Amino acid sequence: MKRRRLGQHYLVDEEAVKGIVSLAAIKPSERVLEIGTGRGALTKVLADLGKSFVGYELDQDNFEATVEAVHGTTARILLGDAFDGTTEFDVLVSSLPYSESANFVQWLSGTRFDRAVVVLQEDFVRKLSAPPGHRDYRGISALAQLCFDVRVLGKIRRASFSPQPRVNSVVASFVPRVRVSGAEVANIVRLFSLRRRRIDSALAELGMEGAKSFGQRRVYSLQSEEVHALCVPVQTE
Repeated sequence: MKRRRLGQHYLVDEEAVKGIVSLAAIKPSERVLEIGTGRGALTKVLADLGKSFVGYELDQDNFEATVEAVHGTTARILLGDAFDGTTEFDVLVSSLPYSESANFVQWLSGTRFDRAVVVLQEDFVRKLSAPPGHRDYRGISALAQLCFDVRVLGKIRRASFSPQPRVNSVVASFVPRVRVSGAEVANIVRLFSLRRRRIDSALAELGMEGAKSFGQRRVYSLQSEEVHALCVPVQTE
């Protein structure tokens, strides 16, 4: 029940797993990371690909199941939170708990990597690509559009999971464009907590006054590049 509360739906369709791994196109020289191994469906296919493999899992029972699934391989399975870890990687391949999607994007925005291929809720990926001014445009949208080239590579059938989710899922790729600091991410989150306010008013309230006036424009109209310029922390001597 712990993983269910986290929004986890386990991949059980071998063809779906093979499809995800194929889309990742892992090279023998690459270091691979998986976040949330679940019961090891993806893990056992990924384990012997690439130069090295590390998988993180929070749940003790799932951790033990994954360790058993990759027995005899060189895979390293760690019990803990990958977002708190320091593992360096080139390729990330994961089927994430949907409840961790926003945390994942925020964490990935400050990470050095080549590409990520991740199973996410379709509506969440649509939110990431929402344009400024759209009702779905949020701080996470601005962050994703600034930091990544995000593409939908394919869909995953609901029947590919156990238990079956009530939402649609897609495989999405993230290719990095810009890396940002944790402080900048925090500023973006703060700014978009006032997304309906006039930009000048929101900046003044947050102590983030910009160098120019934005007139009557609202926070939700800001382009990702404008968000970046406004949310870079001021360096002090």
